[in-house]
Amino acid sequence: MLRCSGDRVVIIGGGIAGALLAKTLQNHADVVLIDPKEYFEIPWANLRAKVDPAAVERTVIPHSDYLTQAKVVVASAVGIDDSVVLTSIGRAVAYDFLVVATGRMCTRPEKRSERLEMFQRDKELIAAAQSVLIIGGGPIGVELAAEIVMSSPEKRVTIVHGAPRLLTVMGARASAKALEWLRSKNVTVLLDQTIDLAAVSPDATEFTTSAGETVAADCHFVCTGRPVASGWLKESFLRDHVDENGHLAVDDHLRVGGLKNVFAIGDITDVPEAKQGHLAQRQAMVVSRNLRLLVKGVAREEKLHRYKPATKAGITVTLGRRDALSELPFMTLIGHIPGAVKPRDLFISRTRRMMGLKSKLHNNVMPRAM
Repeated sequence: MLRCSGDRVVIIGGGIAGALLAKTLQNHADVVLIDPKEYFEIPWANLRAKVDPAAVERTVIPHSDYLTQAKVVVASAVGIDDSVVLTSIGRAVAYDFLVVATGRMCTRPEKRSERLEMFQRDKELIAAAQSVLIIGGGPIGVELAAEIVMSSPEKRVTIVHGAPRLLTVMGARASAKALEWLRSKNVTVLLDQTIDLAAVSPDATEFTTSAGETVAADCHFVCTGRPVASGWLKESFLRDHVDENGHLAVDDHLRVGGLKNVFAIGDITDVPEAKQGHLAQRQAMVVSRNLRLLVKGVAREEKLHRYKPATKAGITVTLGRRDALSELPFMTLIGHIPGAVKPRDLFISRTRRMMGLKSKLHNNVMPRAM
């Protein structure tokens, strides 16, 4: 993999941004996707999949389903220089163009079958539990609580959140509406309190908060924020472009530090906008258009596409199958109306179509071997 033909694009990270970029470029360049998993996962459907196993098969998609003309290296990137990526399996992959799309730190098994088993175990845990503790009251924690109480209203659900209000990525009005909705479903919400995760064992059933309150729960889920997956870059030739929060500095074309052949997309960038999946997809499409131009030999700056950050992106938090909370630039809504706007399948069908997939069953076409 050390020989390049001038059009090799190496993409590090097979999340929502990296996977879409690889899919859209595979017929225009020599694409290599480096990802520690053999599958792509639709992130906004994860929580539904914990309570609805029917959704799982459609949301955990083998890379081989949509990458019919690309190569896949199932490994982590552990180092890079100005022409080569070094992987965790000892393989060096040369590149002409590089895209860093590693997102946030996340532990996932390599095999799709093991990931499906994780969802099944979570479903069984929730089904068997009379009480559930959710640590973290951001969008993920609130959505998980809603999924549980709407599918099993008899369960006792508690959210412990370290901030004075829920959903701090949204405004105070949205936070208040979310709190009112959860309490109307008998969810206990403890604000301004934390739980020492280092002291919590996987099978713990009793938890003490920082305020001294005791919470009993048959199972628990950690839904706190995750750091940006950029630690491995701090010893690389990109180290000077990593800011104090772990983000890569990019220009209007999403190039890193002004380098002509290195790009970044998704949560790892310092683009001043909300870190949301649909915006990461927008970034991927801009880089896809730029790389198609560069592979063709169009190097003039004025021809490259620019990415315009979303100034005020609307945020929607799903509250079970029917309800949702939407914060728009001009109003905040909760209930059936915003719930009707967001598809009940959580954009699973639309995302699959974007990836060129129509059936929930994966085929046996494999990416070219490395």
